[in-house]
Order: sequence, then C-alpha cells, then structure tokens
Amino acid sequence: MPQAAKTARDVPSLPWLIILCGGLIAALTFGPRSAMGFFQLPMLADKGWDRTTFGLAMAFQNLAWGLGTPFFGALADRFGTWRVLALSGVMYATGLAVMANAESAMGLHIGGGVLVGLGIASGSFGIVLAAFARNVAPERRSLAFGIGTAAGSAGMFIFAPLSQGLIDAYGWYDSLLVMSAMMLILPVLAIPLRGNSSSGSQRQTDIAQTAGEALREAVGHRSYLLLVSGFFVCGFQVAFITAHFPAYIADIGIQARYAVIALALIGFFNIIGSLASGVIGQRYSKPMFLVWIYIGRSIVVTAFLVLPQTPASVIVFAVVMGLLWLSTVPPTNALVAIMFGTRHLGMLGGLVFLSHQIGSFLGVWLGGYLYDLFGSYDPVWWLGVALGLFAAVVHWPIREAPVARPALAAAE
Repeated sequence: MPQAAKTARDVPSLPWLIILCGGLIAALTFGPRSAMGFFQLPMLADKGWDRTTFGLAMAFQNLAWGLGTPFFGALADRFGTWRVLALSGVMYATGLAVMANAESAMGLHIGGGVLVGLGIASGSFGIVLAAFARNVAPERRSLAFGIGTAAGSAGMFIFAPLSQGLIDAYGWYDSLLVMSAMMLILPVLAIPLRGNSSSGSQRQTDIAQTAGEALREAVGHRSYLLLVSGFFVCGFQVAFITAHFPAYIADIGIQARYAVIALALIGFFNIIGSLASGVIGQRYSKPMFLVWIYIGRSIVVTAFLVLPQTPASVIVFAVVMGLLWLSTVPPTNALVAIMFGTRHLGMLGGLVFLSHQIGSFLGVWLGGYLYDLFGSYDPVWWLGVALGLFAAVVHWPIREAPVARPALAAAE
C-alpha cells in the first residue's frame, strides 16, 4: 500500500453529525449575546436608563455565564450533555423574554443579565467542546475545537446584521422576542450530543476521580492556574468591545452602520481565526501561540486608538481583531484536556471559563461606569492593552504536558 494512502487511512475521521449540531448550538447561544450592544441605545432611549444600568446588566450576564459554566459542565459530565443543553434553551428563551418586558432595572438585570447568562452557561463552548472531546481522537481534537469555536463565531457574524435589521424593522422589543423563540430549537439540536463523561467513542483512559479530587488536583497545578489567570484577560477584552463598541462608534461621530459592519466582520474573521487556531494548535506550542495572540491584541488596540479613527480604520480594526477574537479558545481548552484528560473536562474547562467571565464582568461594567464618570471609553481601552501584555507574560511558562501522577505511575 502506498505510504500516502496508509497515512490517510490512519487519520481518524471526525464525527460530523455531532460537530454539525454542536456547531449550530454554539452559533445560537453565542449569537444573541454578542448582539446585545445594539439594544443598548434604543432601550435606554425608551426606558430612560443610563449606560451604567445597561452595562451592569451585561456584567451580571457575563458573571452568571462564568459562575454557571463549571456547575453546568459538572452536571453534563455526570448526567448527560442533552439535559443541560435542553435546559439552556429554556433559560435563554425566558431571559430574553423577561428582558424585553422589563419595567425596571431589576427586571433587566434578572432577564438580560442572570437568566440569559445562565442560558449561555448551560449551552456554552465548554459543554459543547467537552462532548466533542469524548468523541474525537486526541490527534484531531484541536481541529474539532477550532471548528466548534468557528461556529460560535458564525453566530456573531449572523446575529450582528440580523439583530440590527430586526431592530430597524420591528423595534428592539419584538426583536428580543424573535430571538427568544429561536432559542427553543436548542433541545432538538442537542440530541446527537447526548451522553456523559463515561460515554463516547474514545476509550476512557483517565484515572477514576471524583469531581472533588479532580478539582483539588487542578488548583494545585501551576500551569492550570496560569491558564486560568490569563483567560481572565480574554474575557475583559472581548466583552467590553461586544457591549460598548456600537456606542463608542456613535461617540466618535462615525455612522452607526459601521458598528454593524464591524461586529459582523469580527464574527466573520473570527471564523477564519478560530479554524486557523485549531490547525496551528495541533502543530505548534499552544502556550506560545496564546502569548502571540495576546500581544497581537494589545498592538491592534493601541494602533486603533493612536491612529486617526475613520470608517476605514474601524473596518481594519474589526478584521484584525476578528482573527484574534476567539482564537484563544481552541488552544486553551486543548491544554486543559492535555493536562487532565476528558473525564472532568466540562467542569475544569468551565472553571477556566469562569475566570474569563469574571474578566467579562469587569470589562462590561467598567466600560459603562468609567464612561459615566469620565465621559470617555479610553481608560478601559488602555487597561485592556495593559492586561493583554500581562496575559502574554502569564502564558509563557505554561507546560503543555499531562499532570504528573506519581501514585498512578507506581501502581502501574
């Protein structure tokens, strides 16, 4: 048999039905939340709230997303992915409906904040990618993670113009109700992803651990803690831009349609960046790849702030930032799987993502708070630049290797 044919035969195939449905779920859960910034100005105009109020609701959303992810990840690991994803559809739909009908800031915070956040958490990348990991061979896992992340990016690309178009045609209220109804398809899409940590096509070679044992092992592992601290920065940067970029564009005197174009371009080029990240992470050092991603973000934001800000510069910023947007997700999740295996990947990946969402909370909230305080978003932009450099330093010493388990080695 020719060597090329033998090599092609030895490469394991991907479970395309699982990846397709998981990708659609990622697109649906990531899409509406990435378009929340378009609802800020019309809602505030009708309700009389300030930007701090809206920013706090989005901050609660990101915090609930982060706090809920390891919890729902542990539930999916134990009781099955389908149940958790079905719950996601119900909570997400309810949260958007409550947000639409909010008569007070509290209603906005509960609906658009907590309920939507929990809906995203129970249908998040961590839940979907853990299901991928159980059904994809290790040598193809980074690529599968890239495809799943790219699908979430496609949700951003689709929902940016869709949301603005719905708002222009029907108003912000009816637009939220339309997106609420769309979330009810999640339980159907989740059927191929059913199963828990004990199922899947990949033979379970991980040691038998309780969730508590896995958690204690992770928090005592230096590289894991560095990964957790670095992912905080990713959340800070992307959540601030998602929630406040449309308002920022209006503030600097650029037509609102460029905000729509920019977020759509971020979503589109995020697809390319996520797919490329999956391929690069399969071949090269994941920690060093993450170092360069964070350095790249700081350079891009700095250039955007110091150079003349025009419609053209907004588009260039969106394209380059899109390539770097969620390219952190495939190598980050792959590193967790390498360090600890897949048995508790939903929970441990969820804890990394909790750090991401704490950063998101601060990025969104500080964006609104500091704007109301200083009348400018510039302090948060520059803080994001500094944090990007911090993240690059933190990822440098991470070791891409399984955690040492001397007791297990002795037993064998």
